[in-house]
Amino acid sequence: MSEARTGTTRPDAIVVGAGVGGLAAATALHRRGWAVVVLERAPVIEPIGAGIAIAPNGLRALDTIGVSAAVRSLAAINGSAALRRPDGRLLAPTSGAAFVERFGEPMILAERAELMRVLIAALPEGTLRTDAAVLDVDPGDADRRASVTTSAGTLSADVVVAADGIRSVVRRTLFPRHPGPSYAGFTTWRAIVPGREFTPGETWGRGRVFGAMPLADGRVYWYASANRPAGTTHGDERAELLRLFGDWHAPIRQLIESAAAERILHLDVHAMAEPLPAHHVGRTVLLGDAAHAMTPNLGQGGNQALEDAVEVADVLSAATADTVVDALPGYTERRLARTTAIVRASRRMGAMAQWESPVAVAVRDALLRAAGRFAPDAALRPLDDVLAWRPPVSAFPGSS
Repeated sequence: MSEARTGTTRPDAIVVGAGVGGLAAATALHRRGWAVVVLERAPVIEPIGAGIAIAPNGLRALDTIGVSAAVRSLAAINGSAALRRPDGRLLAPTSGAAFVERFGEPMILAERAELMRVLIAALPEGTLRTDAAVLDVDPGDADRRASVTTSAGTLSADVVVAADGIRSVVRRTLFPRHPGPSYAGFTTWRAIVPGREFTPGETWGRGRVFGAMPLADGRVYWYASANRPAGTTHGDERAELLRLFGDWHAPIRQLIESAAAERILHLDVHAMAEPLPAHHVGRTVLLGDAAHAMTPNLGQGGNQALEDAVEVADVLSAATADTVVDALPGYTERRLARTTAIVRASRRMGAMAQWESPVAVAVRDALLRAAGRFAPDAALRPLDDVLAWRPPVSAFPGSS
């Protein structure tokens, strides 16, 4: 793939970014018969200390592109789960069985690296090019192919799929006046640690959250958040976590202590408060965090990227190199309103978890306890519309 078309008559695509969304889009397009190249700025693909919650909508997306079998084998949340207070008192119960009964599929917690390995394995050898930072993009138009400029030169294609994350170079080029994601008011820590007995779920305090979930291999993925000015760091993040959460109910302190300090991933949270006017320009589309960065409170960042991947491949399924520009508005039509609503819902959920006022937190906890007592499925109801997505009826041939 270069400035001129290759000898193949197949349409071709450049995917910018080898995260979950980019790799899923590349896999989906490859299955539709497109020639694909994935450009990744990092020299190696090496996710550290991160898990990903794959919800039923994400699983359906993986079904559609034929890579879900390995992911489904990772299901590990089978028993009870709970939302608790820092002293361990129950706020709202739930369970893996209740989740499956309501939504038809489990919630699967996987190591992000494992999902990425599955997606990479589905692509032809040589598709992924690392150490290839994209510096600029020309979105193209009806008469001109799209192109990306890298440190190694310029590549062109019938379509560019920008999955280059929250600080997307492509988004800034396409929408230079858009403010982009803004700080959500809290920071997060994540780690994967050796296994131990515990009840999966989250604990909510005053402006602080701690959650822990099992992985299929017996290890535990935990995550924490706290209200904090943007850019606040500490020389020893584990010590800071112990200061914030060390007196919360067991086994929170033990989970933090079992993480190697250098393997704790610390990131501020940013979200797209103002939606983009569109998710495409010319022959270029945005997906995942590049298009609709959201807080992690609904666990939908990766799942929405997976939906994006399936939808963009579907709108391009009948397109030729000459009709791509006519097809891509359908992608914005399918994705903009839905992802905007989910960004806002996740932000609302995060705002409630961020409350610090003792009075507000007491009222919140009382409402959660009452809902858990009189409506055991209350904790799941907010997910109904979010998880209702189904792949387009024109399912990919041979999908699992």
